[in-house]
Amino acid sequence: MIRFLLKGLIRDRSRSLLPAVVVSIGVMVTVMMYCWIIGSLYEMIDNSARFETGHVKVMTRAYQEVADQIPNDLAILNVTGLRDSLAAVYPDYDWVPRIRFGGLLDIPDENGETRDQGPVIGMAADIITPDSRDRTFLNLAQALVTGDLPQAADELLISAAFAAKLGVGIGDPATLIGSTMHGGMAFYNFKIVGTVEFGILALDRGALIADIRGVQDALDMPDGASELLGLHKSGQYLREEAPLMAAEFNQKKEMEKGEFTPVMLALQDQNNLGVMLNLIDYFAAILVTMFVTVMSIVLWNTGLMGSLRRYGEIGVRLAIGESKGHIYGSLVAESVGIGLAGSILGTAVALFFSALLQQYGFDISGKMQNATVMIPTVIHARITPTAYFIGFFPGLLAVVLGSMIAGLGIFKRSTAELFKELEV
Repeated sequence: MIRFLLKGLIRDRSRSLLPAVVVSIGVMVTVMMYCWIIGSLYEMIDNSARFETGHVKVMTRAYQEVADQIPNDLAILNVTGLRDSLAAVYPDYDWVPRIRFGGLLDIPDENGETRDQGPVIGMAADIITPDSRDRTFLNLAQALVTGDLPQAADELLISAAFAAKLGVGIGDPATLIGSTMHGGMAFYNFKIVGTVEFGILALDRGALIADIRGVQDALDMPDGASELLGLHKSGQYLREEAPLMAAEFNQKKEMEKGEFTPVMLALQDQNNLGVMLNLIDYFAAILVTMFVTVMSIVLWNTGLMGSLRRYGEIGVRLAIGESKGHIYGSLVAESVGIGLAGSILGTAVALFFSALLQQYGFDISGKMQNATVMIPTVIHARITPTAYFIGFFPGLLAVVLGSMIAGLGIFKRSTAELFKELEV
């Protein structure tokens, strides 16, 4: 009987090949959509962590209250000592000081007079140290379009689009006009040594990246920093651990008075990212559930139709003495085999294409011209452990369920009716 069933599956493509192909396609689309959704949503979180929020962030109590205004007069002092103490207490995190600032970038002509100028959003990080972790966090090597990375405190990078707008090139001088930590006017001469493009339009329109030592001199804030970012060495945001760590740190500092007392915030407590993380969970669950449900209905229908058209075959098998229960069990066993084969093939193909999307991504810059938030213009998929089995829900369960429901007709109809269908 097993040989009979196998020959039937091999010879009758409508019983094996067609359902398996349909299952494979449905599973492939389900898995790819899941990886795409998860990748695109979490990439926004990762970019925010590396460029702005960290997995945890330390700032002064007064700075926190008006952080959107970038009040560097309330910045952290003696940031080196604070960084060293944090590294000793929380060794699983990399601690990197950052200065955020705004101002005007003035481009002089050959006579030293202003030729052009434009507003900039500045970020200072440890760039000139050869083994600096900030080079990795900011993806400077990959983002570099022309020129080289800064090797001195008075060298800077600007976005490629901003450089084209100002008509400047590598080696040109530029003067940063801003305000010092103490509220005075700041004028500091830099040299442009490279242009960058991060793939984040909010940064690429007018970003300025400089070494933190040069900006500390420019803004008159020696050993100071706007913020101290902590990023877990695994590269992953530990959603349960980070808020507990921040609460523990703040509890120790609770008795200290003064507006310059440091406080720690977890990623999900900044910029409404906690809401974003919850939305990611809900959004991904809703989309995946909807898609799995739709594919289950399609594949269920495939199994249902495949079983209904076989009532003639069932009549023959009843005629040779096979019991209804055995026939029903064989139909379910066939659907299990087809569902498994289709699910494995579909998952393998989907993971292959998802790996390509994870490596190279998909450019959506044409749809993001007016973006002002940390949304990447190249979206990458992300393969998670769930991706390896999520396709089996529509691929296996739906086909088996369809065959089980269709097979119930064997018990509801008499043997005489099945023989009559055979004669037709």
